[in-house]
Amino acid sequence: MTLHAYLLVALALFCIGLYGLLQRRSLIAMLIALELMLAAVSLNVVAITSLRGAGSSVGQVVALILIGVAAAEGAIALSLFVAIQREVRSINVEDLSGLKG
Repeated sequence: MTLHAYLLVALALFCIGLYGLLQRRSLIAMLIALELMLAAVSLNVVAITSLRGAGSSVGQVVALILIGVAAAEGAIALSLFVAIQREVRSINVEDLSGLKG
């Protein structure tokens, strides 16, 4: 595949994730959409840094760091969702207007 094909796939993933983030009302669905957007960013980084040649693995290292950050972000978000579910009995965004801190 050419660089343009990778960039188009990454753009499509990012747009699908952005659409899901803006349209969904469930926190779990929003988290999945956000993870999809982070995967698109990782794909972009790897595709763009592949232009440097076979000897450069900087893009792959950055992508692995991004995957680690996304996993940590997902774990923290899921633990917050569990706490919200226990308090509000719903993970719907519209039901969270009553939360006061």
